[in-house]
Amino acid sequence: MSIIVNIDVMLAKRKMSSGELAEKVGITPANLSILKNNKAKAIRFSTLEKICEVLECKPGDILDYEKK
Repeated sequence: MSIIVNIDVMLAKRKMSSGELAEKVGITPANLSILKNNKAKAIRFSTLEKICEVLECKPGDILDYEKK
């Protein structure tokens, strides 16, 4: 996969648990885990927006692109 999700990095910077983020964003811990483990095939902009709102970051802070 060329898109890398760095939610763990932002969670560590914000000293927040995955469960807390999932609750505040309104997604299941299982779906957050799929995102964190780079197994997601897509993400809704509304979910990405809420994650950024909760973590006080920009999409570029949690999404990265890596050439194959």
